[in-house]
Amino acid sequence: MSSTEQFTDVSTMIEVDHLIIGAGPAGASLACFLASYGLKGLVICAAPGTAETPRAHITNMAALECLRDIGLEEEVLKNATPNECMSHTRWCRSMAGEEYARIYSWGNDPKRKGDYDSASHCTHVDIPQTILEPILVRRATHSGFKCRFNTVFLSFEHEKSGKVVSKLQDNLTEAVYYVQSKYLYGCDGARSRITRQLDLPLMKKPGQGVAMNVLADVDLSRYLKDRVGNLHWVQTPDEEYPDWAWSIIVRMVKPWHEWMFIVLPKPGTEFDDSLTEDDWMPQLRKAVGDDSLPIKILGISKWTINEIVAESYSEGNIFCLGDAVHRHPPFNGLGSNTCVQDAYNLAWKIAYVEKGLADPKILSSYSAERQPVGVGVVTRANQGLRDHFPVCEALGMLDDDVKVRTQKFNELAENSPAGVARRAALQEAVYGTRREFHGVGQEMNQRYESSAVYLADEGSRPPLPEDPILEYQMTTYPGSRLPHAWLNTRIPGKRFSTHDLAGHSHFCLFTSIGGDAWREAGMKVGKELGLEIKTFSIGWKQDYEDVYSDWTRRKEVEEDGVVLVRPDRFVAWRSKSMIANCEEKLMLVMKSILSI
Repeated sequence: MSSTEQFTDVSTMIEVDHLIIGAGPAGASLACFLASYGLKGLVICAAPGTAETPRAHITNMAALECLRDIGLEEEVLKNATPNECMSHTRWCRSMAGEEYARIYSWGNDPKRKGDYDSASHCTHVDIPQTILEPILVRRATHSGFKCRFNTVFLSFEHEKSGKVVSKLQDNLTEAVYYVQSKYLYGCDGARSRITRQLDLPLMKKPGQGVAMNVLADVDLSRYLKDRVGNLHWVQTPDEEYPDWAWSIIVRMVKPWHEWMFIVLPKPGTEFDDSLTEDDWMPQLRKAVGDDSLPIKILGISKWTINEIVAESYSEGNIFCLGDAVHRHPPFNGLGSNTCVQDAYNLAWKIAYVEKGLADPKILSSYSAERQPVGVGVVTRANQGLRDHFPVCEALGMLDDDVKVRTQKFNELAENSPAGVARRAALQEAVYGTRREFHGVGQEMNQRYESSAVYLADEGSRPPLPEDPILEYQMTTYPGSRLPHAWLNTRIPGKRFSTHDLAGHSHFCLFTSIGGDAWREAGMKVGKELGLEIKTFSIGWKQDYEDVYSDWTRRKEVEEDGVVLVRPDRFVAWRSKSMIANCEEKLMLVMKSILSI
């Protein structure tokens, strides 16, 4: 049935190329990335404005690389809390009280710092969703996308032409109107109507309960000088507590006066929705540990700990991103970062199709590449939560009887075999959380296999490191993120990354001495295909200098070889050395990647 048959009133039809449902990290970043290619469209959002609660907050290196590509890194860094404020995660009785343990976090471990520095030219920062979303929406609206809040997506229908007609409702006037679009993007969160209407199959595992976020203003600056960190687990095993306030994670929102108190109930316990501020305040005061400090509750919200991922992210010209297709707790700080990377992966493919540079068949590679990433993210985030239970066990938190909990907790101070064992168990349990706080491999080891990656010249992919969560494998094997390496010019200036050369909407070739034929091939192939393929020669007296020799060690091709990089800075293909028919080969590869 066509849209005009289903939707009888088409007098208020609006026509756009791109309709994005949702203005969160997925939808707003997608609008930014599409706009960077000169595309225009409409973003609608049911909420009255951008996020009112700071749900997501950690922006990792991989996501910041995407934002850097379109010139947003500087604004993000200006508004974010810097990495040094994220130095530790702690376990304690209260924010002002005794501490049980701590672990370095987010690249701040002196033993791991080099791993992070070598992985990316960006660094982790803490920028709450309430601050990030306006940055993204502002860029999108100033670059060709219009944004309408207080607007609800109701349903969609396909026209015979293949276009999509979406039925929308204005919350203020209750007026219903329609938008016809070439593409529809479901960035509408965990309750996505688009995902439901498409009936995308979901891979579900039993949820791990619910949690409450209590946003509060309390100035803890007098205590944070020696307790620097953005996550603090508050647990009191030797005290009575209500089942609905079993454990509290105190999360920095703005240093050091705005905090999110993430209240976790005892496993198996449901929250009583009748709880009021009078119920919450004693628990917050207990978590703070200093009754002299005024506390102002700013908001209370409940969320579900999910373990859900869609089996497919798209159908035809409808694409789903972010929480619409992957839902998980915030452990490892992967949520909004995965949303941004979903959008970055999809945007260049849409743009190339719209500009006539690629066949629409390339769009099937979005789900093929990002869905496996979503599975890994959902699995890791939920395992990150489970990794904390050994810490709870070592502290005695898992017993119902306060006398038993107190006995186990007191063992930590005993000069006895039981004390030795429990202290060792606590140390090992805290160490076991490192895959959440040092998961550079989880963040950077994304491996794409699709029609948009050319693998015909390759053998089997090298195995991932022994611990792919903790260790990042830098490789130019096609489907991998382009390795970062610092470069400079012959007469040194400010250094820059290989990532600063790549991206910016273009394919590019990296070669070196003896690779001149690749430059000529890139120019001819690009001209014939109607696109620009940039070529960079890196080496002694070349376009750019490999000042630390890091690129030489990481490129995995000979000097006269080449690495072809996609606009999203993932390696598309490589040739280990110069070949006689390099122009013909490059044309074959590009046509394969672009599905033409």
